[in-house]
Amino acid sequence: MSNIDIGINQESRLKIAEGLKRLLADSYTLYLQTHNFHWNVTGPQFRELHLMFEEHYTELAVAVDDIAERIRTLDVPAPGTYKQFAQLTSIEEVEGVPLASEMVVLLTKAHEQVIKTAREVFKIAQQVDDESTAALVSDRMRIHEKTAWMLRATKM
Repeated sequence: MSNIDIGINQESRLKIAEGLKRLLADSYTLYLQTHNFHWNVTGPQFRELHLMFEEHYTELAVAVDDIAERIRTLDVPAPGTYKQFAQLTSIEEVEGVPLASEMVVLLTKAHEQVIKTAREVFKIAQQVDDESTAALVSDRMRIHEKTAWMLRATKM
């Protein structure tokens, strides 16, 4: 780590970055899952879900960049490989192609998990007065909470 002076000591920056790495891994895993479901959804709600999933993964693509750049701002290398993400994520990989209704359930649970991971990082950021991380994570929680609500509203 460099000797940077942003009002957050090195130990706190490392602690925040570790939480952000988990958030990045969860977000990237959710991005991949959502993109996969976008490609493979079938059934009576195909068009609605196909378009919704596209909106979600497009938003997540921007989010993972924002999270990774915050990690770098704290002067910590951001994880960027499937192996690293698999080790850090708390979202389980989905085997095969589930039915559309199961896709909705799986994505809802994954968004809820991202919210829980974000809440952990938010607490750490607040403890050390890291407003920048807290704001980023708060925005992520709000987006995932709304997305989970929208997915629950589509229950078939």
